[in-house]
Amino acid sequence: MRRKLLAERAKYLHSAEEYQAEADSLTVTREPGDVKFDEEGGEGTTVAVERERDLALSSQARHTVSQIDAALERIDAGTYGYCITSGEPIPKTRLRAIPWAAERVEVKAGDFGRR
Repeated sequence: MRRKLLAERAKYLHSAEEYQAEADSLTVTREPGDVKFDEEGGEGTTVAVERERDLALSSQARHTVSQIDAALERIDAGTYGYCITSGEPIPKTRLRAIPWAAERVEVKAGDFGRR
């Protein structure tokens, strides 16, 4: 499982860097004053939306990397595969689907409305 987590980590880290670079390029290629980033700036609005989307996707990928890092730490600690909330085993099918899962589905679903 460690190999799978490391491969997933590399994939998500690469995605995070790609999205960040894409977001950065949207501001670098524009000259100051070329595009208005406000409600009335037609094209600027499109660029701003694309940039925000790229930044959000980069942030989401980095968050997944941190979850993978936590799963690797649980492997080292001998607690991988157990729900961090209930202490019960996480089903193998869940870990195959999401190797960095830290909670059982019913625990995660029960917490859904509180976040």
